[in-house]
Amino acid sequence: MDLDQYKASPDKPLKDYATTPVNPLDKKAAKKALKQSRKDLADFQERMYAHDRHAVLVCFQGMDTSGKDSLIREVFKSFNVRGVVQHSFKVPTQIELSHGYLWRHYIALPSKGHFGIFNRTHYENVLVTRVHPEYLLSENLPDIHKPEDADQEFWQMRFEQINNFEKELTQNGTVIFKFFLNLSKEEQKNRLLRRLRLPEKNWKFSAGDLKERALWDKYMHAYEQAIHNTTTIHAPWHIIPADDKPMARYIVCEILLQQLNKLQDVKYPELDEKTASHLDEFKNILNNE
Repeated sequence: MDLDQYKASPDKPLKDYATTPVNPLDKKAAKKALKQSRKDLADFQERMYAHDRHAVLVCFQGMDTSGKDSLIREVFKSFNVRGVVQHSFKVPTQIELSHGYLWRHYIALPSKGHFGIFNRTHYENVLVTRVHPEYLLSENLPDIHKPEDADQEFWQMRFEQINNFEKELTQNGTVIFKFFLNLSKEEQKNRLLRRLRLPEKNWKFSAGDLKERALWDKYMHAYEQAIHNTTTIHAPWHIIPADDKPMARYIVCEILLQQLNKLQDVKYPELDEKTASHLDEFKNILNNE
């Protein structure tokens, strides 16, 4: 599978990216392929945990119903829980608002040897707040007194801050993946209707989902601007066709696996010479208990 096709370009319109994959596997085959890929990814996680020199940050963004939760569950289900932490960033608390907007993301970063998964990310601060600039007033920023004060220069400043944040992370050993789950408006409609139709899915529905759906074009513009301004060599964006959930999961897993396997230094640490020279002795002690 040519995974380069999913890399974002800094000037390609978002509408030109497919929401369904080219030549997809059928559902059964996609699940089987994912099963092997996630096993290999879990094997890498074990080595990285033991190696303890790299961290991995996996960021997911997408419209409501794009499949973030189920994708995270299916891709990372074989991981050892000691080596992975997920954070789902909701509306900022008062404590979080009393700091700079990146603060709550800094303190949630994975430590060396660990995977960190951000379900919604620091990009909410150039997405939701761009569609709803009135939310910025809660941040008590020095130069933002009304929504109109958040002009293009303000958003460019935030893009630069995010790029600097991510560059610092990569320079200190964190590998960053950023995935936009590219869902079509028609498929979102189908998934929202499913939530309404199935009693066991009703709890997932909120009337607010319809209000945000009505702002679809504004969100697509905000996503396009964010992706164009923050897809970099050290932290590229990948645009994942999300109308087909099984394929979206498999594609994400393969991108993670292929990129991480390039880290040739990630190996299990060798025993020190003194311990290695006494292995037979240790075996005998245990066998003769």
